[in-house]
Amino acid sequence: MSNTLRLLLVAASTAFLVGCAGTNFKRPDAGALQVGKSTAAQVTQVMGAPQMTGELLRNGEKLKSVRYAYAEGAGSGKYPGVTPARAQVFLTHNDLLVAEEFISSFPNDATDFDEGKVSAIVKGKSTRADVAALLGNPNGRGVHPFIKTKGETAFIYSYTHVKGSVFNMKLYTKTLIVSFDAAGLVTDVEYTSSGEK
Repeated sequence: MSNTLRLLLVAASTAFLVGCAGTNFKRPDAGALQVGKSTAAQVTQVMGAPQMTGELLRNGEKLKSVRYAYAEGAGSGKYPGVTPARAQVFLTHNDLLVAEEFISSFPNDATDFDEGKVSAIVKGKSTRADVAALLGNPNGRGVHPFIKTKGETAFIYSYTHVKGSVFNMKLYTKTLIVSFDAAGLVTDVEYTSSGEK
């Protein structure tokens, strides 16, 4: 999923740099769409027609994606030189929403998180409440087959930004996926990053 969002934000930022910013979108209200319960049709009802669609393979299953992205050049991003952009991705499997993620480099809703705290998350000991207290509310959630194990849930923390021109683009991205069992204990921690902030 991080690759999907990475490519999406690069596309949105590139679109701005060549004069097309995409269509701004409203992040859905809390509870409007629920991972593990909402359908693909409900995603479209809430969000409108997607700007992009696609497919990806995750844990041996084919997931469908609908994506929304927007970049803006008039303002400033979270950090100096960053093209402010945001994206929202929804993944479905057999018509059921199995993951959703919002990512932004706009200052007012940036999804940056403190990667230095990831090592404090301990499998089998840390709880869902511990993770939320450590990193804040997640900017995405997922269930199987987005995550490995049926019956578990996941918090997704991610941030991506783009600096530079269309000819010299520099990408920074990081993603943390923390899975929990039914009792709310951490079962898996996936962290990846690339580029320089």
